[in-house]
Amino acid sequence: MLNIIKLTDNYKQGEATAMLLGGFDGLHAGHRLLLSYAKNSGLPVGIMTIIGGKGEKSLFTASERESIFKESGIDFVFELPFSEIKDLSPEQFMRLLEKECKPKLFVCGEDFRFGAGAKGTPEIIKTKGQVRVEIQPLLKINNEKVSSTTVKQYVGSGDIKTANALLGAPFFLQGEVVSGRQVGRDIGFPTANVAYPQEKFPLKVGVYQTEIKVDGRTYKGITNYGARPTFDNAEVWTETHLIGYEGDLYGKILRVNFINYIRDVKKFDSVSALQKQLEEDKRSVTKDD
Repeated sequence: MLNIIKLTDNYKQGEATAMLLGGFDGLHAGHRLLLSYAKNSGLPVGIMTIIGGKGEKSLFTASERESIFKESGIDFVFELPFSEIKDLSPEQFMRLLEKECKPKLFVCGEDFRFGAGAKGTPEIIKTKGQVRVEIQPLLKINNEKVSSTTVKQYVGSGDIKTANALLGAPFFLQGEVVSGRQVGRDIGFPTANVAYPQEKFPLKVGVYQTEIKVDGRTYKGITNYGARPTFDNAEVWTETHLIGYEGDLYGKILRVNFINYIRDVKKFDSVSALQKQLEEDKRSVTKDD
């Protein structure tokens, strides 16, 4: 079902808007430049995002994207289920946007494609559309095209620093803290467990340096993404130890920002060997404090 989500009071349905065109699996550094251009128009800014798709996993879930868009000052989101738009011609797709969002300005990258068979191009919007369109050149960082596909390659390989540079912000997981087996608590490293959604693009399995904000304070963290072989548990979890935090996090919505890959997950010969490694991980994360 087509859905417009109002994020701020600046957007009033039926009034003129500036519309960002693209799939927008979150926002990367190139997207942020498009957003800056749209904001300069002085119009309320909307963004389209495609829900579902060709079986590909997304960098961010729908709820995570909504948080990103709101924090970035976007006024509304136009959600388009892939199943409902995949067969639209480029002309039908443009008319849909014009009808639902009342755009006065379209902003897109030069590689934007839309409509059945991805036959629609920015030039078609210019020649056949009824709305002014600004086409921006692709952004490159270190001579590499900035795209969601490239970000995924780095996330999947564990090079989270490069992924974050291309995103212009940390890659993160956001979700509710749920109860686990409390093994971490028993060995002096209590963890906050957040489920990693099936639809979210997976990180490389490993242990990461992370940052987590709780009640206005930012904590450094150690996050294990993967199985727990020391305890013969093959189920994949995301477990985060917040360094210096004391309190109950159950039921809270937590955002875990991934900062750096520390090491592979491995099976230790004993619980004491695991504790020793966790102390070393903690030192590596806090060495600059």
